Amino acid sequence: MISLRTYGLMALVVLFLLASCATKAPEPSSKPAGQRPYKVFGKWYYPIPDASGYRERGIASWYGSKFHGKTTANGEKYNMHAMTAAHKTLPFGTLVEVRCIETGKKVQVRINDRGPFVRGRIIDLSYASARAIGLDKKGVGPVEVRALASESRRPIDLKKGVFAVQLGAFTEKNNADRLAANLKKEGHRTRILSHRQDGTVFYRVRVTGYTDLSEAKKAENHFRNKGYEGAMTVAE
Repeated sequence: MISLRTYGLMALVVLFLLASCATKAPEPSSKPAGQRPYKVFGKWYYPIPDASGYRERGIASWYGSKFHGKTTANGEKYNMHAMTAAHKTLPFGTLVEVRCIETGKKVQVRINDRGPFVRGRIIDLSYASARAIGLDKKGVGPVEVRALASESRRPIDLKKGVFAVQLGAFTEKNNADRLAANLKKEGHRTRILSHRQDGTVFYRVRVTGYTDLSEAKKAENHFRNKGYEGAMTVAE
């Protein structure tokens, strides 16, 4: 039989433990910022530390000019003309292949943002990425997403790829043709891309042929020094 003295000691122990729990500060997370759980619209998401073996089918969407230039979840500025995408849980920097099931077209994109937070959607593509696989007009569509790191088992060199330097966007095609012709005379490889936005067609003039990001950046600086203040590097 337990005595009153024993009950008293037990009560003191319980009170001590409760006080200790109440005053103990939570331990700071040792995970990188991009891997910490986060909450959106009342729901918690838990980023995974490794994308190896990731493959999923679902609905893709895209986001464009409304977010162009705004900060993404990993701190970069969103560029609707770059090959990037938002995913709820894949690690930032993961390179994935997105295949449109309806068109059969594929594109490689780098994860640099979080989303889409819409039921049933698994990835939110940049405008350029969506256009590359034929989803830009429809807006959404079924895709298969596959992490490329799982096959190679080696670090992905995101500085390698196909890049271009865009020097201007014109509403008059003659102006785009004139600039492209002048650049060709200087020995540059150029191409003109048309894009309709808010009812207006823009003709983008790009210098192409760069397979290294640092090489393209040097070219961008070169053109800026020549007076092309809007020069920017884009992934193709």
